[in-house]
Amino acid sequence: MGSRHRTMIRRTALIWAGHLFFSAVFSTLASPTVHADNENLIVRPSSIELSSGFDAVQLLVTQAEDSGAVTSRRSDLTPLASFQSSDDQVVRVDEHGLVESVGSGHAYVIVRVAAEEVSIPVVVADHASQFQASFQRDVLPVLFKAGCNSGACHASQYGKGGFTLSVMSFDPIADYNAITKSARGRRIAPASPDASLLLRKPTMDVPHGGGKRLEPDSIHYHILRSWIAQGATAPVPDEPKVTRLRVEPTDRLGMVGERQQLRVLADYNDGAERDVTAWARFDSLDEGVVTVSDRGLVTAIGSGQAPVMVRFSGQASLCTFVVPYQSPPPDIDWTSDNPLDKHAATKFVELGIPPSPICDDATFLRRAFLDAIGGLPTPEEAVAFLDSTDADKRVKLIDRLLGMTGDPSQDVYNDRYAAYWSLKWADLLRNNSANLGESGMWALHNWLRESFRVNKPFDHFVRELVTAKGSSFNVGPANYYRINNNPSDLAEATAQLFLGTRLQCAKCHHHPYEKYGQQDYYQFAAFFARVGTKSSSEFGVFGGETVVVARSGGEVYHPKTGALMKPTAIDSQPIEDVGDRRIKLADWLTSTDNQYFAENLVNRYMAYLLGRGLVDPVDDLRSTNPPSNIPMMSALASEFRESGFDIKKLIRTIMTSRLYQLDSQPNVPNAADRRFYSHYQVKRIPAEALLDCIDAATGSTTKHPNLPLGTRATELPDAMTTNDFLNVFGKPKRVSVCECERAPDENLAQALHVLNGDIVANKIADGNGRVAKMLSQDLSDEERIDHLYLATLCRRATEQERNFALALIKELPSPHEAYQDLLWALINSKQFLFVR
Repeated sequence: MGSRHRTMIRRTALIWAGHLFFSAVFSTLASPTVHADNENLIVRPSSIELSSGFDAVQLLVTQAEDSGAVTSRRSDLTPLASFQSSDDQVVRVDEHGLVESVGSGHAYVIVRVAAEEVSIPVVVADHASQFQASFQRDVLPVLFKAGCNSGACHASQYGKGGFTLSVMSFDPIADYNAITKSARGRRIAPASPDASLLLRKPTMDVPHGGGKRLEPDSIHYHILRSWIAQGATAPVPDEPKVTRLRVEPTDRLGMVGERQQLRVLADYNDGAERDVTAWARFDSLDEGVVTVSDRGLVTAIGSGQAPVMVRFSGQASLCTFVVPYQSPPPDIDWTSDNPLDKHAATKFVELGIPPSPICDDATFLRRAFLDAIGGLPTPEEAVAFLDSTDADKRVKLIDRLLGMTGDPSQDVYNDRYAAYWSLKWADLLRNNSANLGESGMWALHNWLRESFRVNKPFDHFVRELVTAKGSSFNVGPANYYRINNNPSDLAEATAQLFLGTRLQCAKCHHHPYEKYGQQDYYQFAAFFARVGTKSSSEFGVFGGETVVVARSGGEVYHPKTGALMKPTAIDSQPIEDVGDRRIKLADWLTSTDNQYFAENLVNRYMAYLLGRGLVDPVDDLRSTNPPSNIPMMSALASEFRESGFDIKKLIRTIMTSRLYQLDSQPNVPNAADRRFYSHYQVKRIPAEALLDCIDAATGSTTKHPNLPLGTRATELPDAMTTNDFLNVFGKPKRVSVCECERAPDENLAQALHVLNGDIVANKIADGNGRVAKMLSQDLSDEERIDHLYLATLCRRATEQERNFALALIKELPSPHEAYQDLLWALINSKQFLFVR
């Protein structure tokens, strides 16, 4: 174990020790234990300046820890503190520590915890002159906080009660007109503000279908009333906008029952900073672990790790809570330099969950074959691996499966590797003869197969797709522009496939959980505005050829404002409009500086090999859906970039990790874990690989239409198939770029297909199949039993299993029937149908 890794483990253990100490502090706060010299009590901010009558500041009171502890993990005393204003005519503070201005002047907020007392100076500027409400800065956040512009309320497609707002206030002008001008302007009454429906309905002064959303004595009510009384001023086009949202603390380690008050700060593009805790929306992303109030008070109710999402003015941020499963933390003594293992061990200690032990050789052998090439080893290959005493045999097996030994006699699986991973990316790219015709489908398939066969660096792979042009019959990647044939489809597919970013929501309104809006969407779509197609008759009678070209003209316009959209990458500046815009996009997309690209690929392959991505869903990477292990994601992405985006090296890193080799059987402490890889997550074998496994186990090959006998299901180029088995087991139709199209869930039809279906039964009974050939050889019953176990489960039968099979052979009328029944039972076992 490296010294750095041991240091991380020790620091986490110190945090645990500190946490146990502060739990003791909580239990004894009734007695004065906090020192009077203020060394143990920290209040943030330490001083307050209120420059507007509509400002409010949230205080955070924390228990100081030793100098070596992590600041963001100090115990929160805010829920236990009492707050008092020294002058109620200048400032007021509620029981939760929210400070608001009342009048101009100087005052103090006195914070008390048991015997400890701290005074926070407050300065309120010219209160009256600063009391001018802004529609965008003040009014829209109130509506957002109350939930008025959520999709379930007035921002639904047709609004509510004839009143329609834009989702998350993405269109301030439309919202202003809806409030002040629609319904003949009856929603506001500037001459008598308290009579305005905008105030009376949410306070339930008159019936309101959405229930009570506003308290009459709150700052939110006061903002709306003042804005109405001041003439309901319109939005200002150049008003400062929020560019970033920050949450304090950013993370917290605590036990079940502990609470944490959050503080939210917004940074504006004019350099201003504002406390927006009172207007932010808070949502727990796992309510089985933490809950959060509308004031930002988080309560830990269960074990695990859960983020709290904070949103304000089109921006979003997170605070992550870790609630350990057990105390004290387990001792994880892993000796591994693999980046997965280092960061996994730290997370196991942090969460208090010990990992499962390493799986046995037979389990690893089967797992590695299925994950790397989508098939099973032969009985002879299984015996050779199981009987080998080489300490490095697992690593050597992985290198052979990936074709990385450098020895042609060893790298015999490269074609099967290429076929299996071509299948995966053909699904995502939606290669389908229904859309492309036979010639286009084969062109794209052959390009995919060759790319994975030669292990083309993935940045080159993506560049060839994104910048493709030419004949769809000759240039495989050109078919990407036949599948996605307009700027919107291309923007959505490219972002989701290669950035893990779902832009679809931003097409019509601001993304509800991200900072992306319509402008971001259409600026990204502008990269594809000048891609065109034309027909060609070069192939004569075959027809249907399409040629993809880069045109000199073509633009994308904002659907609401009509503004010309300049091609702009996500979180970047507009590009200089020269030549083929897609070349600039490919440069940015595949750059080593683009963290989205590397993290998206790393996350996908973690999901493919370990059953779940660090981010789930696997193709939904965003700030409000963070990785379960951020350091692990960063380390893997960094290694992937440094390798030159080498997919085989990425797979090798994951498969050679101790994490990948853990047993799938959980222990008691980690049984509830579904996110942190403390045990291997059992996966269903994909439809095509499963059919190949059944073919290999039975020795009966499936004949696929229009393809040579011996073609594996994992080598099928097209989504269109008449094979009932593949359809029942979820072979996707390739109509979506979403990973979810290949459903991983089991169903009754699948079970009946294997239990009673003709396909499996006929293969087992095949006169040229495995059972028939095995019985024609001079083998003992014990050898035959082991042979079937090796062909299906990649291991020999246990003594108990062997005795059961021998009894079955004696009981049934013929050996054929007995061995067919045994093979049927093995194929129907969970050990066969799943990767475990």
